[in-house]
Amino acid sequence: MKYINGGVCAAKGFKASGVFCGVKANSSPSKKDLALIYSEIPCSAAGIFTKNQVKAAPVLLDIELIKDGVAQAIVANSKNANACAPEGMENAKRMCSAAAAALNIPAENVMVSSTGVIGQRLNIEAIEKGIPMAVEQLNYDGSDAAANAIMTTDTVKKEFACELEIGGKTVHIGGIAKGSGMIHPNMGTMLCYITTDCAISTPMLKKALLSANSVSFNRISVDGDTSTNDSCIVLANGLAGNAEITSEGADYDAFFEAFVAICTDLARSMAADGEGAKHLITCQVKGACSVAQAETIGKSVIGSALTKSAIFGCDANWGRVLAAMGYSGETFDPEKVNVSFASTVGSVPVCKDGRGLDFDEDLATKILSEKEVIIDIEMTEGDCEATCWGCDLTYDYVRINGDYRT
Repeated sequence: MKYINGGVCAAKGFKASGVFCGVKANSSPSKKDLALIYSEIPCSAAGIFTKNQVKAAPVLLDIELIKDGVAQAIVANSKNANACAPEGMENAKRMCSAAAAALNIPAENVMVSSTGVIGQRLNIEAIEKGIPMAVEQLNYDGSDAAANAIMTTDTVKKEFACELEIGGKTVHIGGIAKGSGMIHPNMGTMLCYITTDCAISTPMLKKALLSANSVSFNRISVDGDTSTNDSCIVLANGLAGNAEITSEGADYDAFFEAFVAICTDLARSMAADGEGAKHLITCQVKGACSVAQAETIGKSVIGSALTKSAIFGCDANWGRVLAAMGYSGETFDPEKVNVSFASTVGSVPVCKDGRGLDFDEDLATKILSEKEVIIDIEMTEGDCEATCWGCDLTYDYVRINGDYRT
């Protein structure tokens, strides 16, 4: 596979747009707030959604809509989550109906998402007025506009695409996502949309999504909060012309490898853009008894407020790492644990066999000052491993969330 431009429009037959419609009163027209993704033909569709018991109306609606495994469009707004809101389900259905009417497709083939403040009535009237404009602006270069329209506290867009060959045909996969706060491994706390022109059956597409999610979106954390609106939706229209993938084999393996790469890139970009974050934290756990053990320990480390604070301060406080491992719930021998900190400027071992090492504090500070900091954990108990991603905890995180609603 190779990376290309285009995001959700990299795949044949997909258009997208992003417009301003005024979802939030007195908001600036410079920030788009309504995104639309559309396939020229109906698609195989799969989705995964938040595990939070409190689910937004769009999530509840999408869970029902996607049961038939077919979709053709996605409409999403920012600035209001339509969660725990007056007339929530009614307004989610009105979004579907408005997009369906403007696109001249069945309402059951339109997926809908919202993100923003919880508990406030959705300005559905503004969205209904904005949808025809979004349809009018649909184009094959619209991924950038759509990616920007779904952003809330994000500081950068999340957009990736790639191409590969399957059965002699060039297949494309592209995705956009938003996610900066309320990010915690429990599906992947986000809005994420992935498109492909690969011909793949709905069951195999769902299999790929569930498997990829477990090693990408489900391994990130920013703040330990799981949102009410998490959604990841994948559309496959088959326009690449490859023989349809209906079972495991070489074609599925090739598709899955590229699909995982796009999901991982989107997941890493969300962790790196955590609210107020200055560092992306990559935790690599090796030598574990099982992948599940490695993943649980890695998640505990990237979710530790003390570890995150230490990374923010460029403090090589490896004791925070061992403490987080210790309360992860996994059983292991602390005296078989080695820890190193690394980045693009080098690596410094700080702990061997559960005991501290003398190390160069200046070098450690330099290593921890880089944008991506790697926490390498070697458990020497097995041959399994897992990688998880998080970010540091900064003063700005409190500032951003202290007045998020107002």
